[in-house]
Amino acid sequence: MVRLTTPIPVDTLLSLRVGQQVLINGVIYTARDRLHRFMLHGMSEKGEMPFNIEGGVLYHCGPVVKQTGDSFTVVAAGPTTSSRMDIYEPETIRRHGLRAIMGKGGMGDNTLKAMRENRCVYLNTINGAAVYLAERVKGIVGVWKLEEFGDAEAMWALDVEDFPAIVTMDAHGDSLHSQIRDLSEKVLIGMIQNQQ
Repeated sequence: MVRLTTPIPVDTLLSLRVGQQVLINGVIYTARDRLHRFMLHGMSEKGEMPFNIEGGVLYHCGPVVKQTGDSFTVVAAGPTTSSRMDIYEPETIRRHGLRAIMGKGGMGDNTLKAMRENRCVYLNTINGAAVYLAERVKGIVGVWKLEEFGDAEAMWALDVEDFPAIVTMDAHGDSLHSQIRDLSEKVLIGMIQNQQ
């Protein structure tokens, strides 16, 4: 088990390999489709964002948030499917200096290439455990684009403690998702050939 603190130093990131379990501490930032699109095509300049996400973790998550007066509490914080962000992620990684993308299901070859070139990893967190993951959120540091995009699509800056994930795509170009796909294809071809 490796404990990561954000922002993640490059040497720590380069030591991570596919299959390692990590616990994240510090601030992570949520972003789904609409925010990714805005970060690439809607912002006039990088400084428009109220957070410095360089060296950070971008979490594919639309949290369920409860508002009481002026304060917010995260009720559920499960991952959303990362492949939906594939068309945006390579440039998002390059432009914002991200060190980790987190979600579920992995991402494609173009994102993997961008991760290798820009020293970034993909972290797969627990699907179906949204309430458990919300309990790892100590507090909300801030929110961006809430009124314009709504709860699920806004960027939430979440202060987390021991937030669990597994490295499934590393900065060296290895992908557990590709390995599983290739193995599954091999097994399937073998099963078909045995039935003939």
